Amino acid sequence: MSGTRSRISEEELKELMSKLQSLLPETRRRRSERRASAAKLLKETCNYIKSLHREIDDLSDRLSELIATMDMNSAEAEIVRSLLHS
Repeated sequence: MSGTRSRISEEELKELMSKLQSLLPETRRRRSERRASAAKLLKETCNYIKSLHREIDDLSDRLSELIATMDMNSAEAEIVRSLLHS
């Protein structure tokens, strides 16, 4: 990499923060509030990502349990296989 760093302008940072804020469910519900601080927004983003990971883990566990109890030759098993290969 070169020794020079690209710097982000204040306006670009505000735009990126606004876009990030619009992606988070908690901040979308609080539209009436002014923009959150960058630190608060980043913390909320991290918490949201952690909750998505927990949800994925939970769904993975539930799917594993379902597959374990399923007749692998059934129509339901074929649907699950097709969804997993999509």
